Amino acid sequence: MSLKVLFAGTPEMAVPSLVAVAKQYPVVGVLTSPDQEVGRGRKTVPSPVKQKARELGLLVITPEKLDGTVREQVGSLSPEILVVVAYGKIFGPRFLSLFPRGGINLHPSLLPRYRGPSPIPAAILGGDPATGITIQKLALQMDAGPILLQEVIPLNGTETTASLTELCAERGAELLLRVLEGIETGTVKEIPQDEDQATYCKLITKDDGKIQWSTPAVQIERMVRAYDPWPAAWTLYQGAVLKILKASVFHPSKKGEKEGKVIGVDKEKGILVQTGEGILAIHKLQLQARKVLDFASFLNGERDFIGSILGA
Repeated sequence: MSLKVLFAGTPEMAVPSLVAVAKQYPVVGVLTSPDQEVGRGRKTVPSPVKQKARELGLLVITPEKLDGTVREQVGSLSPEILVVVAYGKIFGPRFLSLFPRGGINLHPSLLPRYRGPSPIPAAILGGDPATGITIQKLALQMDAGPILLQEVIPLNGTETTASLTELCAERGAELLLRVLEGIETGTVKEIPQDEDQATYCKLITKDDGKIQWSTPAVQIERMVRAYDPWPAAWTLYQGAVLKILKASVFHPSKKGEKEGKVIGVDKEKGILVQTGEGILAIHKLQLQARKVLDFASFLNGERDFIGSILGA
């Protein structure tokens, strides 16, 4: 007899897991965030998980909070296990008690490293040689439950949050199925996390993307990748927001120039900007309310860019 699943998730990253689980197990309901207003027109848009759940003909529940009414509704579905992928809310003890087999959660890091809401950007910002995916048993403390399965993902220093999220979404769906099968057969093993090794990451804000040009070029290049697609690494140019969308560290370095100064252009690498340590070469950028451009096209429209000071 297959486990009756309540699936909880919200963003695009959770969609592959929902599809995979729904193919193999009876999903009695899908818990996701309420529709959000987006854009200037404040159009109401359902979460990616809600859209996919509707396509699959599944019951969708979109509560503002997990109160007694929601617990009653979920309880009436008689779920056996809770499967969570980036739902966005913390589950309390009364909610978790509804599931005889407990709950499992997909977390895109090698727990106990990077507990919290932004593990993928954190791994890129940290220059880590590897990250990974952890399937863990849900606990009351965030991301602290026993590890059920882990997979290491080597990093080569070119990954963006967008590309790494997509990879974790696809691989994570497969790992979830392996854990569910192990729970059914009683073969899954629980490995407690080492609390002494726990590190944490925070919720990212738009201001996190603001470039301080006194920072080394290596770190700014990591910011560009870590904050793709949001909030993007950005600076100010003539009072307007300038997003840096693709960049690399340029060698050789040059000394004596002011941090943030656009010191020249390399025909292959891009626009060269002095940083606190080394030079950043900008390949792709976007000025506020304009299109995304490669560096050559951008310079054609901004003749005075070379020599300007960014961030001022």
